[in-house]
Amino acid sequence: MSDAPGWLSERAAAAERETGTTFDLTACVREPIHRLGGVQSHGALIAVRDGRIAVLSANAEALLGADRLLGAPIDRLIDGEQLTRLRHLADADTGQTGMMPVRVSGTGQRFDVTVHRAEGHLVLEFEPGTATGDEFGAFAVPVRQALMRLQRAGTVTEAVRAAVREIKTITGYDRVVAYRFESVDGPGEVIAEDVAGDREPWLGLWFPATDIPPQARKLYERNWIRVIADVGDATARLVPEALPETGEPLDLSLSVLRTVSPFHLEYLRNIEVTSSMSVSLLSGDRLWGLIACHGRAAKALGPQVRAACEFFGVALSLHLASLRERDEATARERSRIAIARLLERISVDLSGGLSPAGLGEVVECDAVAVRSGGTVTVSGATPVEAVEQLLAGVPPRELWHSDRLGGDHLAGALVLPVGADGDCVAWLRAERTVARRWAADPRTPVVLGPSGRRLTPRGSTAVFLATVRGRSTPWSANDLAMATELGRSLTEIALGQAHRLAALNTELTRSNVDLDSFAHAAAHDLKEPLRGIANYATFIAEDTAGRLDELTVRRLESIQRLAGRMNELLNALLYYSRLGRTDLRREPVELRDAVARALEVAGPRLEAAGVSVELAGDPPPIVADPVLLDEILVNLLVNAAKYARDEGPRRVLVGVEQAGPTLFVQDNGIGMPEHLREQAFDLFRRLHPGAEGSGAGLAIVRRIVERHGGQVWAAESPGGGTTMRATFPQ
Repeated sequence: MSDAPGWLSERAAAAERETGTTFDLTACVREPIHRLGGVQSHGALIAVRDGRIAVLSANAEALLGADRLLGAPIDRLIDGEQLTRLRHLADADTGQTGMMPVRVSGTGQRFDVTVHRAEGHLVLEFEPGTATGDEFGAFAVPVRQALMRLQRAGTVTEAVRAAVREIKTITGYDRVVAYRFESVDGPGEVIAEDVAGDREPWLGLWFPATDIPPQARKLYERNWIRVIADVGDATARLVPEALPETGEPLDLSLSVLRTVSPFHLEYLRNIEVTSSMSVSLLSGDRLWGLIACHGRAAKALGPQVRAACEFFGVALSLHLASLRERDEATARERSRIAIARLLERISVDLSGGLSPAGLGEVVECDAVAVRSGGTVTVSGATPVEAVEQLLAGVPPRELWHSDRLGGDHLAGALVLPVGADGDCVAWLRAERTVARRWAADPRTPVVLGPSGRRLTPRGSTAVFLATVRGRSTPWSANDLAMATELGRSLTEIALGQAHRLAALNTELTRSNVDLDSFAHAAAHDLKEPLRGIANYATFIAEDTAGRLDELTVRRLESIQRLAGRMNELLNALLYYSRLGRTDLRREPVELRDAVARALEVAGPRLEAAGVSVELAGDPPPIVADPVLLDEILVNLLVNAAKYARDEGPRRVLVGVEQAGPTLFVQDNGIGMPEHLREQAFDLFRRLHPGAEGSGAGLAIVRRIVERHGGQVWAAESPGGGTTMRATFPQ
């Protein structure tokens, strides 16, 4: 039953020791409270196996007016008809326990008997019966009225406030409070209270998680109600103490008379409680909270009153579940509206990608981080470095969350992967350090109890802080559901975009092939008539030498010049179209060697323009097609000569920057206006009228660079001129 190992952290255990107490809280956590081997003495227990009494409480014979019961047939005590009804009641599917009035054979004394099965035994718990047997009927009207008032409660807080008022009226306890647990294993807060005027109010107080250890929480989940009649009660021990089949005391998990842990008894005495009752509040099958009742005087509630309170607890749990479901539905609707807005924005602006904006409305958080393309963007106070460190250890392809990261700015995270490349969204929560009032002042001396210094309401704030430091508000099932829903929506958008891009790429590839084929065919087919025009103009000029007037001669020369210009353009177009079909042969190329080869072609032009070429340092190799890299350098060096400044010195610097890596060709020529730099890469575009060449050089350079997967652009050189940069991704 106990989940002691690992439940109490070493930090919390150390904090307990630092308070100076001699009490070992782990002993409380390890205690088998369902096998304490006794019952409260205002009733008696008999366990039947194979028709005989196998176990009984030490007070059973005196209470029932019979002797030598151990080992005796059960029908000596209860007649066959009643026994049959008890067995049917224990086996019914209406609950784990049942209750019916029984008259004991011989004395005829009436008892209320609660029955259940445990470890092969039929367990019967006897309590003195009421005089009329209609005690439940007396509570039927007030319970019905209480339930009607409860149904009018519109919030969780209103419902539990109504519940504590009604239960205090039904039972007459001095104090009735409602606890709500922060999480399955977390601390509890008093959210409603009805208390006698001379009692100190507890409303708003918090109790550390260690006050209710795991095995106690499990019993609360199995039993709707738990009553302690008198903390000073002398326990009636079970005989025999251990079952021969198991070597352990009988399992009393479902017992209504089960005796009480001495640790818990000490706790109650130290807060001046003589009798108590707890009613479980469940969410599904997990403990959500408790209604706790305390009295100064001993109080043994009869089975009918317990049944009324248990019924009220079941009804309250169902109503609370309905209210929580309504609140969660409202929260989900808000989140879905936020998701719809996000998706609309992303669908409209595909290039914008995912950003933290609006994500905080999907899941409540203190900050939002987005990792896209390896870059982390954070909206909120959480440092980027802390987020990067967190994401480095998160599983890449599954929804991941934690509320115990240990930091102050980053104590909780919910991480949603949104792609196969490590892209993700992270909702972040800071340490939950909201002001809380605890149920004891650590400066107040600890009350002495029989188990040593400790177990007050409730010890030290330092104990709590050591337990919860570095923890955030837990992530709810609704948080996880909305994150998952957002992930599905983003995946659908991504798939839709991928299909559209694939279709566009197919169409673009087909268009490019058609365009390249057209450009190649057009250039090739146009060269033949152009050659004829040029030739006939030459023939006419030669055949009519000296016989034509000056104007006609100039016109013939213009035809020859324009035909030559057209031939250059067609050659450039042919070369440009071939680049789309040329296979790349990538290999490391030494820039020094590539520049030397380029100068064999462009050198005379540079020399004629008085331009010198220098190599920057010892540049690393560039992985590229060597022939096409030479073509890039030739075009850029020729451009540097073509647009050199009027006055010297005229220089060109060639080198490689590590980022990219990036090839640069830097001149100190006449430069180009910033607003025209991008246009310079258009095919056949010349920025300076009268400049020589086809105007295709930079267009060819861009096409070659883009075929390598890189980019090329123009910028101003320091001191004037133009610097061309081209990246060659590795």
